[in-house]
Amino acid sequence: MTIQYDEKGKIFTNIVQKETVVVTIQTRIHQIHGTIYVRLGERIKDELDQCAKFLPVTDLVVFDLNGNTLYQSSFMLVNLDQIIWLIPDAEMVVASNDRNPS
Repeated sequence: MTIQYDEKGKIFTNIVQKETVVVTIQTRIHQIHGTIYVRLGERIKDELDQCAKFLPVTDLVVFDLNGNTLYQSSFMLVNLDQIIWLIPDAEMVVASNDRNPS
């Protein structure tokens, strides 16, 4: 690890601090539930824009379109071109099928 100091004493390191975000990722034929990592103070979109081609996902479960578990893994790279949508689980609200309230 490299540590550098500027003239005011500010510390610079090559360590990038990130926070974990549990997400659900939808692809054309799979749904992935796992954890991604976002730089502190940045949005998920910012992290996706910084990824070259693949998004690292950890502690994940891959489901088919019927909700059946296909795979579990501690690590997977997801091709950004295959992502249809991504939502943080903390912001997910399951909608009611009750569209016509009585």
